[in-house]
Amino acid sequence: MADETANSQRQAALDYHQFPKPGKLEIRATKPLANGRDLARAYSPGVAEACLEIKADPDTARDYTSRGNLVAVVTNGTAVLGLGNIGALASKPVMEGKAVLFKKFANIDCFDIELNEADPYRLADIVCALEPTFGAINLEDIKAPDCFIVEKICRERMNIPVFHDDQHGTAIVVGAAAVNALHVAGKKFEDIKIVSTGGGAAGIACLNMLLKLGVKRENVWLCDIDGLVYHGRENDMTPQKAEYAQGTAPAKLTDVIGGADLFLGLSGPGVLTPDMVAKMAPRPIIFALANPSPEIDPAAARAVTPDAIIATGRSDYPNQVNNVLCFPFIFRGALDVGATEINDEMKIACIEGIAALARATTSAEAAAAYSGEKLTFGADYLIPKPFDPRLMGVVACAVAKAAMETGVAVRPIDDMKAYKEKLDGSVFKSAMIMRPVFEAARTASRRIVFAEGEDERVLRTAQAIMEETTETPILIGRPDVIEARCERAGLKIRPGVDFNIVNPENDPRYRDYWETYHNLMARRGVTPDLAKAIMRTNTTAIGAVMVHRDEADSLICGTFGQFLWHLKYITQILGTTDLHPVAALSLMILEDGPLFIADTQVHPEPTPEQIAETVIGAARHVRRFGLEPKIALCSHSQFGNLDCDTGRRMRAALAILDSQPRDFDYEGEMHIDSALDVDLRHRIFPDTRLAGAANTLVFANTDAASGVRNILKMKGAGLEVGPILMGMGNRCHIVTPSITARGLLNMSAIAGTPVAHYG
Repeated sequence: MADETANSQRQAALDYHQFPKPGKLEIRATKPLANGRDLARAYSPGVAEACLEIKADPDTARDYTSRGNLVAVVTNGTAVLGLGNIGALASKPVMEGKAVLFKKFANIDCFDIELNEADPYRLADIVCALEPTFGAINLEDIKAPDCFIVEKICRERMNIPVFHDDQHGTAIVVGAAAVNALHVAGKKFEDIKIVSTGGGAAGIACLNMLLKLGVKRENVWLCDIDGLVYHGRENDMTPQKAEYAQGTAPAKLTDVIGGADLFLGLSGPGVLTPDMVAKMAPRPIIFALANPSPEIDPAAARAVTPDAIIATGRSDYPNQVNNVLCFPFIFRGALDVGATEINDEMKIACIEGIAALARATTSAEAAAAYSGEKLTFGADYLIPKPFDPRLMGVVACAVAKAAMETGVAVRPIDDMKAYKEKLDGSVFKSAMIMRPVFEAARTASRRIVFAEGEDERVLRTAQAIMEETTETPILIGRPDVIEARCERAGLKIRPGVDFNIVNPENDPRYRDYWETYHNLMARRGVTPDLAKAIMRTNTTAIGAVMVHRDEADSLICGTFGQFLWHLKYITQILGTTDLHPVAALSLMILEDGPLFIADTQVHPEPTPEQIAETVIGAARHVRRFGLEPKIALCSHSQFGNLDCDTGRRMRAALAILDSQPRDFDYEGEMHIDSALDVDLRHRIFPDTRLAGAANTLVFANTDAASGVRNILKMKGAGLEVGPILMGMGNRCHIVTPSITARGLLNMSAIAGTPVAHYG
């Protein structure tokens, strides 16, 4: 059975690399090439203009080419993973994978370059000759001590960052893990004894970094396959190992492990035994980083010392020391300021950023990516997870700042706050478009009540609200359940301390609530007993009553259940002659910009009057995002060419809109492609009054609107903000069950916008 599983996993990995097309990378053009005009600009003769600009000022290569965001991953395949010297060609899947990680985590373009060159000096010559092509060089999987030689030569001769990730990437992540491990253990760098195994590039770089963090050289004991590195040893010695020589006599690992506070393993499986762990200092820190099998199994170590703090290189154990926490973001910061090198100060800034992020509350995105794991700072959570989207903004900013402070930044950043917002915007797709909404929400402290207060997404949103806005969250739910789920999710907030709770099972306002609901609904068939039951079980109705009684400013509900079910109770309690549900507006954030869609939920077959209301409401809400509305009324009919139901209703809605002056652009009725393609629209209807592509599509039924919205989400990688319930004075919003914690935070900002901003 084990063999079958292994064979299945092997085949799955091979299939991943082979299908649907071989490899993990492809090249795509960033500019259109659709006609002779494009060709003349992309190549001859237009390309000569860019060439001449760069010749006159080499720094403009960043403006006219991809060089400023282009990294080379270079190897000769002499030390690939744990596979050893497998050669340049066989290393290519690893280098392609590294390039994919650069793109995924930091949006850095990357070429993998595998070279058949074993001589380190000639290899360095080749790498140096690549400088005109790349903004930075990532050296990878080059055996020691050759890697030291290659990096030294390249750093001296090249005026761009050169970074050997096996050395410095590992050292940075180990440094971050060590900072937090000592924090948990209550120890200090200057006091600890370190015993390390493995005198290769990564091991030496880690020790060098630990010295920079405060460890005393005399407290470091380095061992390798031949035992202790000591003064006078001749076998398998390098200048780098000699720097850590201790004593003058041979010794084994077991002879020097006694009293060690930190074991740093970058060697092989089984090197550290339980008997050796028993000799270590109290609350030992064990970094067993050999892959795929660590120097000691964590369970074996804890059997001897239950309070040991352990990290490995594996993803199936806590505290995986993974270089992807570092290299994408240190390169991001270095490239963005035009750094000429990656110096020690930049590396330490990277360490501090990574370590601080682990001590903060875990992001909702990381929690979703690692469902079931407890991501709370402590012995089993020393460093953040690679899929924590905050790494980009925190680490890259720290690196960029350090580069500027140490004078290696050719293009310093003037506004670091704006830079971080830009980085966050590249990770959180909604960040840039939501900025004006969050800014408006900060001008007043509104009380937002969440109907489904026990949902983990809501709890994470409540945490984020308190960190990012001035709003006051109110959660409906059982206090003991909410507290237990906050604890399980690693959230710092606690009910009754950081936010208010309404407990449906036992709340002193219960009588006031059911009487309020009964008074509103007494002539619509609701008896006192039914009102009592609803106020015990229906959290949407409870939240709506709170808004009605002015105990909250806005309600957010819908993380489970059907939209129209929630809408029924909201309309019952909060609906008036002036306030009534108009439509649901969804903002879809796409690769090429935002697109608003309505009505996705409220009116299955809206009347012309309801369509006109939807258009007017959509225009008002689009402006909340800092955009000028350009609204297309979409139908199967196009400018009167079909006598169909949707066409007739859209034409009638257009007549209603035309009956009064409007301060926004709209046009209809038309197909979606005509709404989005300006040239097509002008060919079909030259006198169109809509300038440019529409940014808002209004449909004649919810089937069409919701269908387009879901297609954009599933096939167009669109991110939804909403749905925004229009017409209710910003007093309530009904989300959908697929919403994320980030989506809820966006909706809370929308709900938190004062009515003066809302319009």
